[in-house]
Amino acid sequence: MRSNPLSTGRRLLWLSLGLLLSALLCLPFADLAVYPSEPWQELGRIALGLVTPWWDDPRILASALGQTVAFALLAVVISVPAGLLLAMFWHWRPLRMLAASLRAVHEIFWGLLFMQLWGLSATTGLLAILIPYTGVFAKVFAEIFARQSPAPAQTLAGTTGRLSRYAYTLIPQALAEISHYVRYRFECALRSSAILGFIGLPTLGFHLETAFKQGDYSNAAALLWLFFLLIASIRFWLRPRLIPLYVLLALLLLPDTPPVPQGLMWQFISQDIWPRALTDGDIVAAAAWYAGVFSREAWPALIETLLLTQLALVLTGMIALLVYPLASRALVGRGRIAGRVLLLVMRSTPEMIFAFILLLLFGPSGLPAVLALALHNGGLIAFLLAGHSEQQAQRVDDPGGVNRYLYLHTPRLYPGFLAFLFYRWEVILRESAIMGILGIATLGFYIDSAFEEIRYDKAFFLILVTAALNIMVDSVSRRLRRYSGAENSGGLG
Repeated sequence: MRSNPLSTGRRLLWLSLGLLLSALLCLPFADLAVYPSEPWQELGRIALGLVTPWWDDPRILASALGQTVAFALLAVVISVPAGLLLAMFWHWRPLRMLAASLRAVHEIFWGLLFMQLWGLSATTGLLAILIPYTGVFAKVFAEIFARQSPAPAQTLAGTTGRLSRYAYTLIPQALAEISHYVRYRFECALRSSAILGFIGLPTLGFHLETAFKQGDYSNAAALLWLFFLLIASIRFWLRPRLIPLYVLLALLLLPDTPPVPQGLMWQFISQDIWPRALTDGDIVAAAAWYAGVFSREAWPALIETLLLTQLALVLTGMIALLVYPLASRALVGRGRIAGRVLLLVMRSTPEMIFAFILLLLFGPSGLPAVLALALHNGGLIAFLLAGHSEQQAQRVDDPGGVNRYLYLHTPRLYPGFLAFLFYRWEVILRESAIMGILGIATLGFYIDSAFEEIRYDKAFFLILVTAALNIMVDSVSRRLRRYSGAENSGGLG
């Protein structure tokens, strides 16, 4: 019997070949130059620092750790109910567009915007995380609700309100999946909180960037090992009954928020982020200004961001498929401990730290960004795949060794793997953009430069371009998941 050309297996094959072909087509055009350097002495110092971690002032370390957790916890506590509320009205197209716009802008870019109003304050840090996370939670919760059975809702009276319908039918069904996702997202929030330190907020990332720039790798190692321990121990200290206590402590740990001068917010919203020609009512001159910024800066940066994103996406998938068996008990038995440690390091290390180290090796090109993004995201997807691998049903006549990996577990996990990969596509694009802060010519480079030059109009326009690009990629990703039949395999958001 001839196989159906539209079968799920055939679709997965064509999608996989399409991804590989897209990466091959990007290779000649991406800036992947390797610049001659002698980094080995510096890399040796980094390696020595990793095995000799040291921090002089425990109080500063404890404060940075506490504020990292405080920003992440409070942002998630606020954004979860907000995301649930938006998910209940997901059938409204304007609301879906709003959520897509919120999550399309990276936390660092939100932070740079809010810094112009509230400086390096609690308000800046909290809003920078909770605004995009609200959009993410709304999208993922809506998808989780869509997978639940409609049968319980049929027992309710026709006059039952939407909130009651969700509270008594969909939310109880989805509670386990929602709880699992919120725990995962809290881990992401810890990384987001740490990364906000790269723009000056007093989290672990601030001290980490300072230590690396000063070449104090023992201090940097102390921060990294502490962060790894924080991520690895989440399941032990993040107990639901303790969350109210943690929230109170987090409120006490947050830095102060200075008052905003009267009229500053309105001036920023109504004047600073728009070109002078537009506020003067000269539409033609404003259009010319936007066209000039787009052609000179946005377009080349947009192309470079897309090229690096596509290469990082495909390399992420390759790394995930190669390393996930190292952390699966079903595939390597007790040897999974070393694999778990490897994946913990890969998924917990901020991609900017990976990129900083790789810049020493390869110089200031897009190659460090691609490798950094692939290592971080590959470790994250591999961790999820390893967990699903251990949940596979086992039979006494199953093949062993490499054959079990090639012919049993990987084929079973592949649809979910593609779903995970497509979910991360939008995230990798956002992360590619922020690599510009390290000097790589993506959209983030021009956004950061515009803020440094106090050109808020240009910065805001480039952020809008980044958001539009993310919305486009998210739409393509969603269509590909539906086409592949992997839409219901779960996701990362």
